[in-house]
Amino acid sequence: MTLTLAAALANVLNFAIFAMIAVWYVVPWLTSQTRAGALVPLLWVQAFRHIALQIFSAQQFGFAVSNSTRDHIVAGDLIGMLLAVAAISALHYRLRMATLLIWLLVVETIFDLVYTAALGLREQLYASASSVTWLIVSFYVPLLWVTLGLIVWQMYSRRKEPLSFVRKPS
Repeated sequence: MTLTLAAALANVLNFAIFAMIAVWYVVPWLTSQTRAGALVPLLWVQAFRHIALQIFSAQQFGFAVSNSTRDHIVAGDLIGMLLAVAAISALHYRLRMATLLIWLLVVETIFDLVYTAALGLREQLYASASSVTWLIVSFYVPLLWVTLGLIVWQMYSRRKEPLSFVRKPS
């Protein structure tokens, strides 16, 4: 099996597993929370995107990524991380701008993940991804997509609900 095929298979399997976890466990839990209480844990998953800084080390040890693609990956993930942390902070301090920050995160993340995937395919990055890089691409990226879908679902389906941390009545 080639590295590219192994990574693609791992991606598909992880998407399926994360989707099962989301449908069976996360969605029921989210519906029992307030809108803000449901969004914060989903945003925390996005808050660790600075793991992309690992690409500098990976490039030194043979990950065949161009400097321009490397810089795009790092910039996109750092912006996403900053937006996620800003949104979490805005929710924590009950700032109205939280909604705007979350939607900015959604748009930025969709653009970043799609564009980065296109760059990765163009440069055939799966063929040289190994170690931590391989785990990020095959494990963390599917998790980002699934949590992003849950964030969009929460933001859209509960758009009329206030961003409150007061527990919903059972």
